[in-house]
Amino acid sequence: MAPRHAVDRLRAIAGGAGLLLAGERGRLAPWLAVAMGAGVITYFGLREEPPGWTLLLAPVLILVAVLVAQRMPQAGWVIGLAGAAALGFGAAAWHGWRAPPLATPPRQAVILNGIVQHVDLLPAGRRLTLAGVRFGPDEPVQPRSFRVRLRANDPARPQPGDRVAVRALVRAPSAPAFPGAWDFQRAAFFAGEGGSGFAIGPSEVVAAAGGSQPLSGLQAALEARATNALPGAAGAVAAALLTGGQSAIPAADLTAMRDAGLAHLLSVSGLHIAIVMGVSFWVVRLLIACWRWLALRVDGKAVAGVAALVAGGFYMMLTGAQVPMQRSFASAVLVTLALLTGRQAVSMRSLALAAAAVMLISPVALLGPSFQMSFAAVLALIAGWEILKEPMRRLRGDGASWRKGLVLAAGLVGTSVLAGMATAPFGLAHFSRLQWYGVAANAVAVPLTSVLVMPAGMLAAALMPLGLDGPALWVMGWGCEAVLVVAREVASWPGAAQTARPLPPWGLATAAFGMVWLCLWRLRWRWLGVPVLVLGLMSPMLHRAPDLFVSGDARLLGVMAGGEMWVQRQSGASAMTRDFWLRAHGLTAARALPSSGEEAGGAIACLPGACRLQPVVDGPVALLLRGDAPGEACGRVGLVISAEPLRGRCAGSQVIDRFSVWRNGPHAVWIEPDGIRVVSDRAWRGERPWVPPMPVPRGREALPSAPVE
Repeated sequence: MAPRHAVDRLRAIAGGAGLLLAGERGRLAPWLAVAMGAGVITYFGLREEPPGWTLLLAPVLILVAVLVAQRMPQAGWVIGLAGAAALGFGAAAWHGWRAPPLATPPRQAVILNGIVQHVDLLPAGRRLTLAGVRFGPDEPVQPRSFRVRLRANDPARPQPGDRVAVRALVRAPSAPAFPGAWDFQRAAFFAGEGGSGFAIGPSEVVAAAGGSQPLSGLQAALEARATNALPGAAGAVAAALLTGGQSAIPAADLTAMRDAGLAHLLSVSGLHIAIVMGVSFWVVRLLIACWRWLALRVDGKAVAGVAALVAGGFYMMLTGAQVPMQRSFASAVLVTLALLTGRQAVSMRSLALAAAAVMLISPVALLGPSFQMSFAAVLALIAGWEILKEPMRRLRGDGASWRKGLVLAAGLVGTSVLAGMATAPFGLAHFSRLQWYGVAANAVAVPLTSVLVMPAGMLAAALMPLGLDGPALWVMGWGCEAVLVVAREVASWPGAAQTARPLPPWGLATAAFGMVWLCLWRLRWRWLGVPVLVLGLMSPMLHRAPDLFVSGDARLLGVMAGGEMWVQRQSGASAMTRDFWLRAHGLTAARALPSSGEEAGGAIACLPGACRLQPVVDGPVALLLRGDAPGEACGRVGLVISAEPLRGRCAGSQVIDRFSVWRNGPHAVWIEPDGIRVVSDRAWRGERPWVPPMPVPRGREALPSAPVE
């Protein structure tokens, strides 16, 4: 009887689940994109490359799902989730396998020779992206591109397609600031970049000596025209809106835009392409309506829709086809098709299709803030509109003017609140910052950008070939300056931007899943996503960041003690690495380790030759050497740290020295009451295509590595 009772119970549960899913008809398909994203994340979370047969999982599972769904739709959907996850996993693996191998730039300065693909204007100088690079006349052509910053006083003005030769120092992409931090090498690997550097001599330019990326010449011309006609920060912002390049914007104004919650206006995204396509649509439709003969013979709506798509696609390519633009353009294509066929224009299905398309084209984009914040904002706006549609309709009432104004104001505020709340977890995870007055700033800046700045920019771009763009650029510059005034004012308000501890990866994944659960489902069980979302937001309280950091060149060491970070910095140490360490603990400033004396209640005790570090009361001790002699500390302390090579001279203690970080990259240390846990970057990331192989000393085998987890 017991087995039969269990079977009956399982059948009842399955039947209840089937009825529940039947009530969510229309919302099952978007979950396939969520499963696809889970497969992408699984690939990047591995410590080694998967076997090739994993590429076969997706077609097999998808075929089974299609066959099963014909008789059991819910079961087919469940199998389809597995197939979508396998598809995301396989797409990421395929992109990793087909990428060109890592480049190994020379250690010394070389004459770099390559074709200019892109020119970034900087506040001082220019930065070139070069393809077909050679490190010498007899060296092979590199399969990856390289970025080189020219000297500020270099008189050369290279353009895309020119060949440039310049003496420069070039380095491979940097390793993460600490194990688990943002992976610069992974991002560069999938972007086709081999490294970056700076010129130490003047550049030589041969004009029009090779090919360049499509529209790169037009992009450079627009950027130069905007910055020349509109000097200062306003011109740099105008160039960013026209071409997508933010490198010319002064650092202070970039910070003000971020702190005011307006950084999304600089990152060309859905708002900008919506303006471009919207203006194009109505202009073309108006022109058709004004020509009676044409208006009677063509479908003005269809023609205007196609023209808007052409304009949007051109703008996407012109601005570099960044992830938000890809998502927005894919959504725009679906919206246009829906409008032309009489279907619902904006829906969760169209958003899911856009997400799946971006993940197939560039799976690594899923890990970046651009993808996450862009899709989270649109997801929240669609779900919010579904809930607020009826209240807004009642507010509109009889359509009186004051009611229309009220609806417009409520829409602006509601859009800013929903988008701000949806993107906050991702901004906190990636940037450790919260902007509290973003709604107020966006209420002024977004209408300015939509009604004045972008239409004037489009008009200026159209008139540039005729040399009549001056007045339009002046109007655009005035609008950009007004946006900057708003940003500076809001950023100056007390507590405008607050630094907080970031969400760890598992916390961000939890918060994202809770948000997706809350927004995708329609029935009451959607509210189960709220506690999941809250758990993800509370994850910093459950996550412990490293107590001690050692940089990849051993020139920088940081230790947390007494609620502050104490740093020992040698000449040439990376300030960006230090900022990443501070961000991990939600801090904005660090203090220098003393040359002698005690700090942090005795947790730090320094002498001229060493510092005794004990962040945990009565816990293990770490010793930071300021020379090259460990003395009698070996075996008596849990960890010995030295910026110099110890060469196996400290038995009985864990060791992080110059050779440790040279072989295995940056190190992170957790000091627990019962022991010390040391993790290297190499141990954290494993053997992946974007992780450089362990270096070997010239002429001899590598020394045995220190024990790391």
